[in-house]
Amino acid sequence: MKIAIIGAAGMAGKAAYQEAVERGHEVVGIVRNEEKGRAVLGSDARLLVKDAFDLEKSDLSGFDVIINAFATAPDKAYLHVDLAAKLVALFRETSSPRLFFILGAGSLLDHNDRLFVETIKTIPGADAWISIPVNQYKQLEFLRQVDNVNWVGVSPSAQFVEGEKHTPVLGKTHLLTAADGKSHTTSGTMAVAILDEIEKPSVHQDRFTVSD
Repeated sequence: MKIAIIGAAGMAGKAAYQEAVERGHEVVGIVRNEEKGRAVLGSDARLLVKDAFDLEKSDLSGFDVIINAFATAPDKAYLHVDLAAKLVALFRETSSPRLFFILGAGSLLDHNDRLFVETIKTIPGADAWISIPVNQYKQLEFLRQVDNVNWVGVSPSAQFVEGEKHTPVLGKTHLLTAADGKSHTTSGTMAVAILDEIEKPSVHQDRFTVSD
C-alpha cells in the first residue's frame, strides 16, 4: 500500500514509518524539516517536506492511507483539532485515502467509567501540558461526528513511550493494563497495531486502543 505519515520524525511517526517499510509498503514521511527527517528516518527516506497545514488534496490523493502522527507544543494543542478538521475537509464524501489518527489516552475510560483526562488533570504539574490531552479528546469528539469520511483512531495506554514492539493487546473504550499491571504502550507496539489494522481493516469510523 501507499502510506503517508504526517509527523514522521516524531516518536509515533518514526515507529510507524519503520514498521511500514519493514512490511514492504510504499511509505512517504511528511516532515517540516528535511534535515531532521533524514536524521531520524535515514538518508534514503522518502520524504515530502511540507508543513501539515500547507498540504493540499493533490499532495495526498495518491495514498491509500494517511497516518496523522502530528504532535505540537501545549500552547498550540488546539492544532490537533484544526488538523483533523483540515484532513476531513479535504476528503469529504470519499472512501480513499483512509485517515488514521493517533489520539491520546485521555478520551479512554478508567475502571470506574470516568474519563481518564479528568484523572490526568489531577497530576502535579499537569497545568503545563494538560491542553494536549484535552485537545486530543476534542479531536476524537469531532471525528465522532464525521460519517462521510473513511477514518479510524487509535489511543495508547496511560503511558505512551518510545520503545521496542511487543504483541499488541487491543481494546475499545477503556484503559488497558499490561501483564505487569501497569498501563503503557511503546511506540513500537503502537506501530504494529496500526499496520495490522491497515492491512486487515476491522475498525471503521471509530477508535480502538492498544496496550503492550
